[in-house]
Amino acid sequence: MHIFRTIVSNSLSSSKISLNNPFLTLGSCFADGIGRRLRENKFSVLPNPFGTIYNPHAIHKLLHYAIADKTPPDNTYLNHNEVFLNYDFHSEFSALSQAELVEKIETSINTTHAFLKNASHLILTYGTAWIYERRDTSEIVANCHKKPSAEFTKSLLTQKKVIESFQNVYSALKTFNPSLKIILTVSPVRHLKDTLELNSVSKSVLRLACHTLSTTYTDVEYFPAYEIMLDDLRDYRFYKEDMIHPTEEAVDYIWSAFMDSYADQDLKNFLKQWKEIQTAMAHKPFHPSTKAHQKFLSDLLKKLELLSTKVDVKSEISLIQNQKS
Repeated sequence: MHIFRTIVSNSLSSSKISLNNPFLTLGSCFADGIGRRLRENKFSVLPNPFGTIYNPHAIHKLLHYAIADKTPPDNTYLNHNEVFLNYDFHSEFSALSQAELVEKIETSINTTHAFLKNASHLILTYGTAWIYERRDTSEIVANCHKKPSAEFTKSLLTQKKVIESFQNVYSALKTFNPSLKIILTVSPVRHLKDTLELNSVSKSVLRLACHTLSTTYTDVEYFPAYEIMLDDLRDYRFYKEDMIHPTEEAVDYIWSAFMDSYADQDLKNFLKQWKEIQTAMAHKPFHPSTKAHQKFLSDLLKKLELLSTKVDVKSEISLIQNQKS
C-alpha cells in the first residue's frame, strides 16, 4: 500500500521513562497540552506553573527563579489599567494589589522549586526566538502585557544567544538536581503576528539551537513535535479554527509519538489498560439500573482496584461506587 504522507520516524530514546518519573513542563501552550496528558495518565507532573511563556531567555530566567527559590525584583512589576502584573510572567498572574501578586508568584516559585528538586525530566517548549526588551531597563520580558510598543525594542535571538542562555541555566539545573534529564521541543504553534516569513526564521533559530544542544549534552534530547505537526500531519484539519493551534486530535497524535519514543514496556502496558478504563468510564448508559450495566460497573471497579497499587484512582473508584445501586 502506498502511503500518501511523510511519516516522521522518531528515534527511540535511550532514556526510557516509567510511571514513577516526575515531569516539569515549561514554555509555550504546547507544554500545557503535553503536561495535561501526563496528568490525565497519572504521572506526577507540574505543567507550566508560570503560565504560557514563549521565548527561551524568558523560560530560562523563570528556571533561575525556581532554582534559587527567589522572587522577581520590584522593577519587574507594573500597574496597567489598575491591574498589577509582572513582566517575567504570563498575564494569568495578575492581582489588584502588588502584595497580592507577589504572594501568588512566591507560591508558584516555591512549589516549582520543591518539585524541580525531585523531578526526573524537564520538558522545555520554545515558541519563538523573537524577544522584546524594555527600553527603560534593557531587560527581556516574557510578556508585554499590552503596554505600548514604543516601550520595547523587538529583536531576534541568535542561535548563539539561545545556546549561551541555555548553558547558563543548564549548569544551575545540574547543580540543583544532578539526575535531571531535559527534553527540548519547538512549538508547532505559528506566530502569525511576526508574519509567516519571520515566523519561519524564528523557528529555524530555535530548531538549530535545539539540535546543537541535543548533540552537545548527553542528558539533553530533542523531541520532534514541530516536525510531526508540520510534516507528518500537514493538513489544516489538524488545526483549530484560528488556523494556528493544533487540535486535540493533533496533540493526541504527538503524545502517542512521544510515548512510543520514551515509554518503557511497563508504562506502555499501563497506558493501554488506562485508556480502556477511561473509555469505559466515559460510557453513558440509557438504563443505568439494569443488571447488565451494574455488572459492567462491578467489572470496572475491579480493574480500578487492581490499578490502585500503581496509581491514585480514589476519585475514579468513588465515581463508580456512586453509580452502583
